[in-house]
Amino acid sequence: MSLGRLILVSLMVFAGSASAARLKDISNIRGVRSNQLVGYGVVVGLNGTGDSKSEFTSKSIERMLDRLGMKVNGKDVSSKNVAAVIVTASLPPFARAGNKLDVTVSALGDASSLKGGTLIQTPLRAGDQQIYAVAQGSLLVGYSQTGVHETVARLPNGAMIEKDIGQDFASRKMFRLTLHDPDFTTAARVVKTINRELAGKYASALDAGTVDIVSPASYEGKGVELVALIEGVEINPDTTAKVVINEKTGTVIIGQGVKVSRVAISHGDLTLRVGGESKKKDGETVMVLDEAANVGDIVKAMNRLGVTPRDLITILQSIKAAGALHGDLEIL
Repeated sequence: MSLGRLILVSLMVFAGSASAARLKDISNIRGVRSNQLVGYGVVVGLNGTGDSKSEFTSKSIERMLDRLGMKVNGKDVSSKNVAAVIVTASLPPFARAGNKLDVTVSALGDASSLKGGTLIQTPLRAGDQQIYAVAQGSLLVGYSQTGVHETVARLPNGAMIEKDIGQDFASRKMFRLTLHDPDFTTAARVVKTINRELAGKYASALDAGTVDIVSPASYEGKGVELVALIEGVEINPDTTAKVVINEKTGTVIIGQGVKVSRVAISHGDLTLRVGGESKKKDGETVMVLDEAANVGDIVKAMNRLGVTPRDLITILQSIKAAGALHGDLEIL
């Protein structure tokens, strides 16, 4: 299907009126987040697809065997059945010792495949260099859109959390909300809605993306219940008026609130007017839209007149340059 065909069959999305969203879907509680873990490990049991002899792989084998009580010289160790890897995982908030984590194992050296390998016990550290989990187990080779990707593998439930992560959340007296998309109007709506829900002035906005909430006396020692209540509050988030165009696919996405002032567009033998009267010249195709027309009306009119995607993009850019398109125009 050609690009022109895509736009002519109206492959467009018009964002309607903003609908209510739960506060938990447009914000997060400060401090309640996952943490990245990383570790350096060794995979054994490969069928000749491991690293060729390299200094850091040899040293890794030497250290591993030393921990197991066998003294060897790393320079004398050479095996294509071993590979050095980087192990990564995401530690969820409020993780508890004994819980399991999925991990991703990626070849660090020139190993051609991790298929059939076993990851040897690997400590996983966070940014503070503390060990929070230990990973070990048989690997599952990952897949990509192009087929088997054998230098990256997964280890489902392959890491064990070693220490509790968390804080005395229930007794907290203040909570800070961070909006995913900072906006002054949305922040003001959040404050108004929460204060109405809690029947008092407990919420206040610090800026467009931050709202502080003081725990009411009735929720003392009940931080979990308070956050559960706040997360379920529904808000109508405000959005910036925007038109997004994907030149590769001919897709036009029109956000809510995008308006067009009175303007006349002339492109080849095509003339389109937003507001005004129809004054047609010989050989000219004229279409007149109401002065209250928006970008969606213009795009639909252009489609009816057979305008190509590239011409449509040029026209929208020109309307924006003329100051008649009130909203952001983003080209992907």
